Amino acid sequence: MNPQLVYEIIGYGASLLIAISLMMKSLLRLRIINGLGALVFVIYGILIQAYPVAVLNLIIVVIDLFYFIKMLKRQDYFTLMKITPTSSYLQYFLSFHKKDIVNFFPNFKYDPQSEDLVFFILRDTIPAGVVIIRNHQNCGEILLDYALSDYRDFKIGGFLFDDNADILLNFGIKVLETKGSMLEHQKYLAQMGFEHIEEGLYRRKLFPHFISDKKI
Repeated sequence: MNPQLVYEIIGYGASLLIAISLMMKSLLRLRIINGLGALVFVIYGILIQAYPVAVLNLIIVVIDLFYFIKMLKRQDYFTLMKITPTSSYLQYFLSFHKKDIVNFFPNFKYDPQSEDLVFFILRDTIPAGVVIIRNHQNCGEILLDYALSDYRDFKIGGFLFDDNADILLNFGIKVLETKGSMLEHQKYLAQMGFEHIEEGLYRRKLFPHFISDKKI
C-alpha cells in the first residue's frame, strides 16, 4: 500500500475520533476519545514530519490524561432524599425532563399513589436522579429510575440498590421488578444485577447492606 495513503487514513481516523469525542454527553468519554484522537494525531504528525502538529496534540493528550485521572479520583458525596409522591418539585422535575425520560421509559406516565416510594438521589447536594418505586407487599415495581445525562455512570443505581438496600427492605420490599424495552436501559439493568425473567421484565433480589450516605 502507498505510504502516503496510509498517512492520510491515519489523519482521517484521528479527525474522526476528535469529531466523535465532541458528540459525547459524558465528560469522561469525551476525554478518553479526544485523547485517543490526539494521540493518533501525534503519530500522524511524526509520520509526515509535521512536528508542530505532533507537539500540539501531545499537549492535548497530556491535558486529557490529567483531567481523566482527576475525574477517576474525584469523590462524590451521595445522599438519598425521600419525598412525597405528590411533591410539587417532583412534578416539575418530571415535566422538565419529560422528553429525555421517554427515551428510556417510553410508556411512563406518573399517577401518584400513597404506597409509592420516591427518592431523589443528590450528588454533591445536586439532584442527579430520581427513583419511583410502587410497593406491592414484598415486591417493589420500579416505575422510574432516571438519572440526568451528566450522571449516567452507574453510581446512582449502585448507591440505592446496593449501598442503601436496607432502606427498601425496611419498607418490606425484598424484590425489585421493572420493565426494560430500550436497549440502553436493558444494559443498565444487567449492570445493576437485574435478571431477565421474561420478555421486557427484569427482577433483582435485595440484600441488607445499609449505608446512609457514602462517598464514591
